[in-house]
Amino acid sequence: MRKRIHEPLSREDVARAVEGRQPPRIPMVLARWWGVGLHDQYGGRLLELDERFPDDVGHLWLEPVCASRMNLSWRPPDTGSLENRPVLDEWSKLDEFIEKLPRPEHDDSIRDLPRLAEKAHHEGLYILMCWWCLFFEKPWNIRGMENLMVDYHENPDKVRLLHQALLDTYLAYLRWGLKELSFDGFFTSDDLGHQTQLMMSPAVFRSLIKPYYQPIGKLLKDNGKHFWLHSCGNNTEALDDLVDAGLSVFHPVQKHTMDEIAIARKYRGRLAFLAGFDVQQTLLHGTPDEVRQEARHLIDTFDWPEGGMCMAAGNGIVAGTPYVNIEAFLEETALYGKAHREQYR
Repeated sequence: MRKRIHEPLSREDVARAVEGRQPPRIPMVLARWWGVGLHDQYGGRLLELDERFPDDVGHLWLEPVCASRMNLSWRPPDTGSLENRPVLDEWSKLDEFIEKLPRPEHDDSIRDLPRLAEKAHHEGLYILMCWWCLFFEKPWNIRGMENLMVDYHENPDKVRLLHQALLDTYLAYLRWGLKELSFDGFFTSDDLGHQTQLMMSPAVFRSLIKPYYQPIGKLLKDNGKHFWLHSCGNNTEALDDLVDAGLSVFHPVQKHTMDEIAIARKYRGRLAFLAGFDVQQTLLHGTPDEVRQEARHLIDTFDWPEGGMCMAAGNGIVAGTPYVNIEAFLEETALYGKAHREQYR
């Protein structure tokens, strides 16, 4: 096995990258995002990459809202896509759903997280408390995508009740995490965009979603923590609002949907980027040289003298991606990223 290319960054060094305080190198965060089927394809060869290119943060994953653990009086559908098997198929069930939302003090699924956090602290890592789905993805899981899009216009007050209940639950888990995990950042997702624009109008986003981001951003800011968000698609129309709501780090600035150069210039000093490497085209279909060129392009675009950049895969690296391309992406990020930072020292 080839030797490790670098040791993980310290907690402080990752914070320096996020806060634009001249980190020693570009952090790699979810760069080794192995998608479905990739382990079947490459097996132990991925373990070699895990060892050679360690992640620069520790991830503590949980799922605060999971219908299968809520002991609801009805059985939610368990087949079909998440977009089309609503847990809450009728608004008449909302009161019970809210009543049975979990509380961290009674949630056995998180009991091992403090031990994992202690280990990460001992290793000196920056710690992300993570769960997928916030105020768009989770409600579409709960109501179904088609229902939710209609609800925005026909049942906005019901949507607000659901969002407030989710917010209360999320804040309870975050407060628990602040006390029990001493995390450094909160990483979540809401795929707000599709290929050309937001999934909803900017007015709907500002009315029904942004107000529920803001208390999370405030809680994190008041406690000196960072707010990380993954959102696929074109999020250009929402970025100002997300910054206003307290967002610290945005991922991925999806290739072919957002103008990455314009975004990097506009938000320099206001927002850090977990730049997402294109897994749909370049990594899957490009040559190793093209992969290396794209890694350099992203670093040149998002890494300013003061920092403000981490590097990730744009989403899960899909089965069928050539191993040499994955290796080229990780290696170029590590080596060129280090050289790029050294010019500013």
